[in-house]
Amino acid sequence: MSISAAFVLFAVCWFMVFFIVLPLRLTTQGDAGQVTPGTPAGAPAGFVVRRKARITTVVATVIWAVLFVIITQGWITVRDFDVMGRMPPVQQGQ
Repeated sequence: MSISAAFVLFAVCWFMVFFIVLPLRLTTQGDAGQVTPGTPAGAPAGFVVRRKARITTVVATVIWAVLFVIITQGWITVRDFDVMGRMPPVQQGQ
């Protein structure tokens, strides 16, 4: 796996985890009872993105490490997804 592929894999993992973590424990302005004029009641009451980004980084790093090991050890390859059999056979000795 190249460095750029590893970086892209980490970025994909990070954003997927971030979008999962973002709505967890969300308190809206409507729930808090203090709606700021000009904002919808569903807007977040507190700005806790920094904490959620830290949590996301830790979880994404663990997921990335597991995926990195699986890919680099060859446990799952591109050929495992070739269900139509379109890839040429592997040539031994090269």
